[in-house]
Amino acid sequence: MTDLATWQYVTIGLIFIWSGFVRSGLGFGGAALALPLLLLVVNEPLFFLPIISIQLLIFSSWIAWTGYKQSKALKKSSPESALDGGNINWAYLKKSLKIIIVPKLLGVLGLLTLPAQWVTIIIFAMISFFAVSYIINKPFKSNHKGWDLFFLGLGGYFSGTSLIGAPLIVSVYAAHVPRHQIRDTLFVLWFILVLIKMASFIFAGVNLQLIQQLWLLPCAFVGHILGTKFHEYIQTQSNEKFFRVIGVALLLVCTVGIATNLTS
Repeated sequence: MTDLATWQYVTIGLIFIWSGFVRSGLGFGGAALALPLLLLVVNEPLFFLPIISIQLLIFSSWIAWTGYKQSKALKKSSPESALDGGNINWAYLKKSLKIIIVPKLLGVLGLLTLPAQWVTIIIFAMISFFAVSYIINKPFKSNHKGWDLFFLGLGGYFSGTSLIGAPLIVSVYAAHVPRHQIRDTLFVLWFILVLIKMASFIFAGVNLQLIQQLWLLPCAFVGHILGTKFHEYIQTQSNEKFFRVIGVALLLVCTVGIATNLTS
């Protein structure tokens, strides 16, 4: 990115701070809420996806491990206060992976074969759909086995194409995993899914943009610290207003992004 303007570097850095904040604060959405913004700055999905994937591997393993240690320490110091089942729901993780894995692989194939403009439009369209659900306060909720299969499968596919399948997958997890286990269980799932994507990148000879991590990883770390504090706050708070504001902002960004791609 040596040919970018100063404002583009600054904007990309700020977006990665935002990505780290959302990832650690909510447990999902770091890519979904950052990628549309990044693509408005530089419309190259395969440039940003390896960077985001590596960061997700680092922070997901870190957060899941930290949650495990905290859960273990709480159980040891105060057994009566410890939450049941630890911080990760391994049983549901294994069950959902059996459904997600094949669509995930198909999605990875689509990312490597579809034109970049198509992938970009798909990303903006899906995020717009999620944004509207946030604005009207009716996020995806799965309460039927058939919908579970559909949402997990579709989420796996879009996770393969662009790392934006999280809202669909989360809708299912929210109905089947206790609240105190959702974030860390999701991070283990994200780690596994991103490993698959990274393997496909390496196999296909995609540039992993490792040099860009020298300045973007610290940006994501700043967001991670802020997001961790936010996560502690929202454990006892309603986040409806937060999602509504995010939904409006995302819808505006995605509308501009789709229009730009269709007219280019």
